[in-house]
Amino acid sequence: MSMSLRVVVPPHPLIGHWLTLLRDRNTPSPLFATSLAELGRWLTYEALRDWLPERSVAIETPLSATEGRVIDPTIPLLAVPVLREGLGLWQGAQGVLPNASVAHVGLTAGDSGAPSRWYLDSLPKAIGERVGVLVFLPVLASGATLLSLLERLDSLRVRGPRLRVITSLAAAPGLKAVGERFGDLTVYCACIDPELTDEGLLRPGCGDIAARLYGSVEASA
Repeated sequence: MSMSLRVVVPPHPLIGHWLTLLRDRNTPSPLFATSLAELGRWLTYEALRDWLPERSVAIETPLSATEGRVIDPTIPLLAVPVLREGLGLWQGAQGVLPNASVAHVGLTAGDSGAPSRWYLDSLPKAIGERVGVLVFLPVLASGATLLSLLERLDSLRVRGPRLRVITSLAAAPGLKAVGERFGDLTVYCACIDPELTDEGLLRPGCGDIAARLYGSVEASA
């Protein structure tokens, strides 16, 4: 059976608002960080809409008995922020998922299409088959970093519906590369950009996300 990568771009006005501030070269670093966190918050909210497990409970209101719905605490969630910039997305998402466990990972992009190199892997040695996994990737450019992480998760038998990726922006070439290898994946992003520059940045994109997030260069540089 053929599978097709599912890419969700939620048509939410707040997502569009914070994306515009993220893209604007005149947005100062503190507001850029806020924009990334807000995208993390709202994209996580959308990703959980049909995915977060819930169950029925009987309760008493001040007037009568009724039935309600609550999050099922028996289904654990694991958040995987990709360092360093993925922490910006996770900062906003953490308010939506305060009880999720966290495993940080760090990868550096390889040269000339080479695989990404790992410098931090705090993923558990085993991930239970009922655990939902959310990856927080700052941007999906060529797809090399995400592919390395997906291969690592696949070795832990994390794949398919219980795995979702949240990223601020995704490039069409990167989505194509990921979809060819992991067609059962679902990606949530604020926008799909059509191309990459020779330096591997998304166009129109938002520039060097690490530099803008941590204020290491001026936005106008």
